[in-house]
Amino acid sequence: MFHALYTAASGMTAQQINLDNIANNLANSSTSGFQARRVQFSDLLYQNEVMPGSAATQQTTVSSGLQVGLGTLPGNTEIIQTQGDLTTTGNPYDFAIGGTGQGFFQILLPNGQIGYTRSGSFQPDSQGNLVTANGNALQPAIAIPANATNVTVGSDGTVSATIPGQVQPSRSAPFNWPCLRTPAA
Repeated sequence: MFHALYTAASGMTAQQINLDNIANNLANSSTSGFQARRVQFSDLLYQNEVMPGSAATQQTTVSSGLQVGLGTLPGNTEIIQTQGDLTTTGNPYDFAIGGTGQGFFQILLPNGQIGYTRSGSFQPDSQGNLVTANGNALQPAIAIPANATNVTVGSDGTVSATIPGQVQPSRSAPFNWPCLRTPAA
């Protein structure tokens, strides 16, 4: 009797964690760069009530036995790596990871290590380098002149800025977005 209650309680706890995860995914669905998560579950141990090969009658044996499951356990959460909806923000420094949505923007963290983000919301710092909302610089650095009137990214990854009084736009070297990387596992 108590095994049934414990099994049911483990299932209810697992479903509560699953519902909490779904609520978190919904609450953050409009957050730039947010990646939804999926909870994975695993079985708890099985208890053998009747062992395989035990006698059912004097002439027959039980071939498969009888196991009773002891419930479920929420395991790890998996990040769902799909591209979200693209929205127009009006910020000329907001970028999206195009194509199949694979990869990350590479940023320099305050401790000097390289970090990765899927949020493409950038703005220039006081030196004109593109940084995240937290001030982490895009790597390799992209500097936008202060008087630039239009910033575009070409299909080859070249970042161009139109500067008043110049015929040709100011361009970065073919950037090829080396910042778009899939982090090594």
